[in-house]
Amino acid sequence: MQSPPPSDEDSIVRAAFSLLALVIVAAIVLSLAKKQATALKPPAGAASAASAALPVPQAVGQQVQGSLDDAARRAAEAASAATN
Repeated sequence: MQSPPPSDEDSIVRAAFSLLALVIVAAIVLSLAKKQATALKPPAGAASAASAALPVPQAVGQQVQGSLDDAARRAAEAASAATN
């Protein structure tokens, strides 16, 4: 038994259902992508709190320089005490 060839009306219905299925799948994919993007976005207060917690580079440099100066002073004091 052979089925009759598809008519123009059958092709139109098939195309309409295919288009409807594509629209539904696209809506589902976009909805999931929106949920993922929302989950990856940090809270509003977290970005400003993280940047406020970072030290200023000049302050770090000054602290390191102060530590090196203290170490050099102690080394000089130790050397002069050893020679006496």
